[in-house]
Amino acid sequence: MALPDLVGVYGGGRMGAGIAHAFLAAGTSVVIVESDDTSAAAARGRVETSLGRAAERGLLSEQPADVLDRLVVATTAAALVDAQLVVEAVPEDPAVKARVFAAVQDAAPGAYLATNTSSLSIDGLAATLRDPSRFIGLHFFNPVPASDLVELVVGSATSPDLVTAAQGWVADLGKTAITVADSPGFASSRLGVAIALEAMRMIDEGVASAEDIDTAMTLGYRHPTGPLRTTDIVGLDVRLAIAEHLERELGPRFAPPQVLRDKVAAGDLGRKTGRGFYSW
Repeated sequence: MALPDLVGVYGGGRMGAGIAHAFLAAGTSVVIVESDDTSAAAARGRVETSLGRAAERGLLSEQPADVLDRLVVATTAAALVDAQLVVEAVPEDPAVKARVFAAVQDAAPGAYLATNTSSLSIDGLAATLRDPSRFIGLHFFNPVPASDLVELVVGSATSPDLVTAAQGWVADLGKTAITVADSPGFASSRLGVAIALEAMRMIDEGVASAEDIDTAMTLGYRHPTGPLRTTDIVGLDVRLAIAEHLERELGPRFAPPQVLRDKVAAGDLGRKTGRGFYSW
């Protein structure tokens, strides 16, 4: 199935703006829905900046202004009325997501619905939906424009036709899809968090510095940035929330190390606050 003519993205933060960029660059029109005018303006600014950087690197086939002509940023779900696909990209709070899904279903009852969650159960989120067969996880990775991977998370009620369509959409975005069953942490978050937590335990135990632990992974195992620098990029608060969720679901092997709890409590959340395991 070809990419939809119009894609909705509910939430215009770093991830939502990146998802919008990916669809826009592939030729699709996009509507971003944000909570208010200030947030909407910020979302448009993120997409504009991202497209400008892509153009400077020769990664955009059109002029940024022409791509932006296909973007609408709105503050109500009613703007999604003609969307064939809506991707939810709001914070990892099931109650917040449920409110978004209710608004989207009312505004665009014929649209496929996807969530960008990195850890929450697809079946759990689908419990509030009128038609769970039209719901799937589309887990993009940060930064979305540069990332080659999208994790398709299939719920127990997800239609096989939707899975096939989503695999085609990801290919049309120039990315690679992996398909996983709904399970705690899916494949990517579960593996990524497991490595990062072990690296943090090594920090707690004084085994090596953050720089040397990351170098062991980048040079020894071709990890792109190292697990601790990646944690800084993702956000220590995000890593903590996922680890706590996985600990509840899978047991103590995912218990967050003390250094992670201490840094989050101190407000050292990584790149977004200027300090985490590194200074930014």
